[in-house]
Amino acid sequence: MLPPSAQPISRRERTQDADAAIRQTDSDAALARLSAVRKGYLTDSFIGHLVPRSQLQPPRPPLINVGTFVRSYSIDHLVEEWINISKQEHKPCQIVSLGAGSDTRFWRIATGPYKDHSRVYAELDFPEVTVKKAMSIRKSSQLGAVLGPPETVSLAQGGMALHSPKYHLLPCDLRKPPSEVLPSLLGEILSPSSPTLLLFECVLVYMSPEASSNLIQWFVDYFDSNSVSSNPGVLGVIVYEMFGLQDSFGQVMMNNLRSRNVSLIGAFPYPTIQTLPERFMRHSFTVSKALTLREIREKFIPKSELMRISTLEMLDEVEELNLVLDHYAITWGVKLDPVSNSSSAAWTQWGIRMVPDMPDERESRWE
Repeated sequence: MLPPSAQPISRRERTQDADAAIRQTDSDAALARLSAVRKGYLTDSFIGHLVPRSQLQPPRPPLINVGTFVRSYSIDHLVEEWINISKQEHKPCQIVSLGAGSDTRFWRIATGPYKDHSRVYAELDFPEVTVKKAMSIRKSSQLGAVLGPPETVSLAQGGMALHSPKYHLLPCDLRKPPSEVLPSLLGEILSPSSPTLLLFECVLVYMSPEASSNLIQWFVDYFDSNSVSSNPGVLGVIVYEMFGLQDSFGQVMMNNLRSRNVSLIGAFPYPTIQTLPERFMRHSFTVSKALTLREIREKFIPKSELMRISTLEMLDEVEELNLVLDHYAITWGVKLDPVSNSSSAAWTQWGIRMVPDMPDERESRWE
């Protein structure tokens, strides 16, 4: 959401580590999620294990908590629908989270009703991020137990990588040429015939348009060139990021981040919500759509859920919340094999849709 205040990056840190400010945005997101969980917006029993001194962290403002809820609800909804379709197709799916940071989705899926319907879950991020996450996983018996028997879990690359039967934590710089980085990381992990979902949560917006395009194209080429014609894989993508930053409020957001040494170089090609799906249509995706978080909050979240969270905290900044949500979007897309489209109807209808109200039952997607 609107970047919360954080400790400023010192001049020395900027000089020695130009990416420190970008990595700090993951810490901000983890603290926001921790706050939303403790306030009752979300259910996540794992996030506290990935936040240093989590018991000492102060709550975030209601605006941040509500925004975190809408973001999480949207992405969880799409991921759940993706796994559902894969289940119906009798094909265990693969999920690749790029710039995963402190995300807990693997653990929530692995301990929920969809635990038997995924083949691989891979997370990629800066080595400085993965080494800390690997350390947290090894220190936490709750996180470690989900990965499998201890003898099936191993560290690699000096503790920067971690491997288990289904979960893989991989260090890399996503801005580098994908052909130089990804084959050695994913070549023996991903199956080109399995439905594969790519997750980009506030990642592409920090990359140059050229670098993000090359990254997406690598996955397109990987599945196009390696898929078995009789059993082709389906490639899906979910992107959460800022857009439309040319207006006055967008400029405030950019200046706020610029003061922390963060540049949103990937946002400039996308001035409107209509331009976001074009990114994937240029890469020959079959279908792609986008919604702002404001649209999702107002039209796609059950009224019962909105009423529930409205009782958690008093939200005075409704106008500011709407401005923020108008500048964040969820984009999703599907690329089907052009030869075989036997399952195209199910996959092309995948997306965010209204969930019926369940007034007597609180939704819990993963736990």
